[in-house]
Amino acid sequence: MPEADWRRRSPRFQGENFQKNLALVDRVKEIAAEKGVTPGQLALAWLLAQGQDIVPIPGTKRRAYLEENIGAIRIRLSADDLRRIEEVAPKGIAAGNRYPDMSTVNR
Repeated sequence: MPEADWRRRSPRFQGENFQKNLALVDRVKEIAAEKGVTPGQLALAWLLAQGQDIVPIPGTKRRAYLEENIGAIRIRLSADDLRRIEEVAPKGIAAGNRYPDMSTVNR
């Protein structure tokens, strides 16, 4: 990763945490592939299925990504799909802290 990339300092992108999180991503990719969608679309569809009070705000740098994100509104996740996603990626499963220890960032 480039020197200025924030992931170089993120605990989730370091050592064993990174390997565990990549394995998690691979499992999500499998579910997305089975549904014929991208992992990003699957994630957005999952968020949209969480209730009317949840509003995803995906970031995007290119029009193609925006169009991909919009495609998530056409994805319908069954109760079985939602159960499987929850089994593969339950809340809190990501390895490592979300943010670096700020007391050591500028040292």
